[in-house]
Amino acid sequence: MAIVSPLASLGVFAAAPILYLSTRRYLRYAPAGYLRERAAYATMSGTISETVEGARTVDALRLSTRQATRVDADLSEAYDAEMYTLALRLRWFPSVEFAYTLAVAATLLWGGFLALHHVIGIGAATSDTIYAVALMDPVDRVISWLDELQVGSTSMARLIGVAFVEDDRAPTGETPVDERIEARDVRYAYRENHDVLRGVSLDLSRGERVAVVGPSGAGKSTLGRLLAGVDRPRTGTVEVGSVNLVDLDLDDLRGHVALVTQEHHVFIGTLADNLRLAKPDATSAELCSALEAVDALEWASQLPEGLETELGTTGFPLSPSQAQQLALARLVLVDPHTLILDEATSLLDPRAARHLERSLSAVLAGRTVVAIAHRLHTAHDADRVAVVADGLIIELGTHEELLSSGGEYAALWASWRNDHGGDVVQP
Repeated sequence: MAIVSPLASLGVFAAAPILYLSTRRYLRYAPAGYLRERAAYATMSGTISETVEGARTVDALRLSTRQATRVDADLSEAYDAEMYTLALRLRWFPSVEFAYTLAVAATLLWGGFLALHHVIGIGAATSDTIYAVALMDPVDRVISWLDELQVGSTSMARLIGVAFVEDDRAPTGETPVDERIEARDVRYAYRENHDVLRGVSLDLSRGERVAVVGPSGAGKSTLGRLLAGVDRPRTGTVEVGSVNLVDLDLDDLRGHVALVTQEHHVFIGTLADNLRLAKPDATSAELCSALEAVDALEWASQLPEGLETELGTTGFPLSPSQAQQLALARLVLVDPHTLILDEATSLLDPRAARHLERSLSAVLAGRTVVAIAHRLHTAHDADRVAVVADGLIIELGTHEELLSSGGEYAALWASWRNDHGGDVVQP
């Protein structure tokens, strides 16, 4: 346009103020709008997933009406958030389209005016007008990409925002003098003024096996997280070798104590990649030994490509029990001196779980083990049993001592033994 007629080309800039002002206004409000929209979608998805997965519990406790109300509220918020971003686009896009039309019209009228006054030829005026029409398509593509970039940047911000969460610990550089784990008057609350643990103390001697039992919601898993240094107690201390667990560097901490829960994850990648998350320099022989220790080598060797078989959502699917064995194999590779097992065999049937626990016994020899269990045969085999109720350790002793005392543990044992036909020890 400039080569044909610089003067006639000025007409196309009539659209610039409208494009600039409307786009600037859109970019001012769009990021917050898309963040709200994505957050609303995540909340809605979580509520629906939790309701579906816990459908039996919802039905048993007659919570259908409450869950339906929650879903409706989340849907309403997602709808409102979607309508907000849609309103932004409905204001922006028509303004942009009008600017395109204005650019062509202004170029045509201005070029015609110049041609009528013999400043430029009719051919130049026509050419510049055609160029103005052709210019609108690439400009429109750029404008459309601006909207896509807002959506993409919002999604990326939700992902990488995790990196900006402030660390809850600052390593002091202290070195534990031994491998003894001690919890002193520990209190912890997920909500202010609602302590889940209310002054728990527990000493773990090296090589000792302690089973933690008790009713659901008593605080067993919370105690396990504190003993593993995952969370910082509200008051009290959890130490390894006279050093607070939360004062250790994370890499150093995991060399002392590790936690395996009933929650597990299979990452996209090969079986070997999934195992080497625990020990990046592990050899194939070490990987096979870890799998063998958790009774997983048999099915692992039958995978299409063995250790190099792709797993995850895009690869070979593992059953829940196989994924749990994979998580336990990672634990074997990490090789800490203290292990916290939070119902780590809950997805296996009782016979398989019993066999796996006995296989692990050989691997875990000499290590301190805290087993949070709902299958009381684990407590039967432990050196000591801690009974947790209402955020407190109400009983602590050997299996035989607690049975003879006739307390809470004796009642749990009798009830569980009756439910399992009297045979709770033999595999």
